[in-house]
Amino acid sequence: MEIRPILSALLRNKTGPILVALQVALSLAILANALHIVNERREVAARPSGLLDEASTFYFSVRNLNQDTPEQMLATIKRELEVLRAVPGMVSAGQVSQMPMSQSGTTSSVSADPRQERESAYTSVYASDGSMVKTFGLKLVEGRDFLPHEVPEVNQAASNLPPENILMTKALAEKLWPGVPAVGKTMYFGTGNDARGTRVVGVVERLQTVHAEIGMDSEYSILMPELAYGLPGTTYAMRAEAGQRDRVMQEAEQALRKSSATPMILRIKTVEGDRQERYRADMALSWMLVTVSVLLLLVTCSGIVGMASLWVTQRRKQIGVRRALGARKTDILRYFILENVMITSGGVFGGVLLGVALNGLLVSKLEMTRLPLMYLVGGAVLFWAIGILAAYGPAWRAASTSPALATRST
Repeated sequence: MEIRPILSALLRNKTGPILVALQVALSLAILANALHIVNERREVAARPSGLLDEASTFYFSVRNLNQDTPEQMLATIKRELEVLRAVPGMVSAGQVSQMPMSQSGTTSSVSADPRQERESAYTSVYASDGSMVKTFGLKLVEGRDFLPHEVPEVNQAASNLPPENILMTKALAEKLWPGVPAVGKTMYFGTGNDARGTRVVGVVERLQTVHAEIGMDSEYSILMPELAYGLPGTTYAMRAEAGQRDRVMQEAEQALRKSSATPMILRIKTVEGDRQERYRADMALSWMLVTVSVLLLLVTCSGIVGMASLWVTQRRKQIGVRRALGARKTDILRYFILENVMITSGGVFGGVLLGVALNGLLVSKLEMTRLPLMYLVGGAVLFWAIGILAAYGPAWRAASTSPALATRST
């Protein structure tokens, strides 16, 4: 076997092989964890929001000027909803308190029992005029939607009472009552003597929170029925027919401005825009890590190829002597490939250990999952392939040189 003489030769000149092995180990550990982070971030950015058609959904933030009384505000909201719903191509329009992934809105602590010492979860609280399920295209998986008589008109400047009925997401229902149907249960805002109870009448499959956190709490959302007025400004969410969003959005703005006798401040945003803004940092991190990984891989490949070429060149005379003594080209080739595989294997083994340790540190400090084995296995196969290819070219050229020329002094 050639392993013993190869190992003896490597031990006599340890510096080069150790440096290459260390480079492989560091590259494998960093590359595996970087690609794992990239994959996780991209999966997070691609999570469904619960909306039926994000590309067709948009919203207006409207503030009418020169309105003094709550009654005027309520009348204006009702009129504006009628105007928006009458726009051709409008599937649904309704008043909402906040939007998913908008990174701005109201949250509340909730519990399944007021006697709990700590709350069960923190949720995003969406209040609407009862049209949110239709406008967002949410999927009911349990119970029912709000009935028309269950949607009160609430003066937010004077009232802070919880509604009698609510809807919640499936993720929140499973958090509060694992394995038990949530419909008919009483959920409480807060804990202790100040906790306020409300009854669950329906469960929707999914609705991301306003901040779209990483993890299951990104779907802890509550829907409350109320036509809210009394405070400056309101938000209208709308869904247009597929492919008609831009036209409907423009016509809705024109119709709304035309219907108002007083000046208004109107801001238009889309759900697609909110998604891009929310995950902008995640995507930037992903691209940065991909770039760093590619550069690191190129540097490692260059190091392995350069070192392999140097070792072959330095032992050109030895190759000539072996060829003169009857060694075949395949024998020379096998020797250098096996040598590079042994060095790479040492680096791969160290890289696996270092990669697992690095992932453990990331898991303990950041919200990350354990590094799947496939990343380490894939990285090991990649570096073994690089080691073989790096040695093949120089070794084959050297083995193809005639023994007389290879042993000639320079």
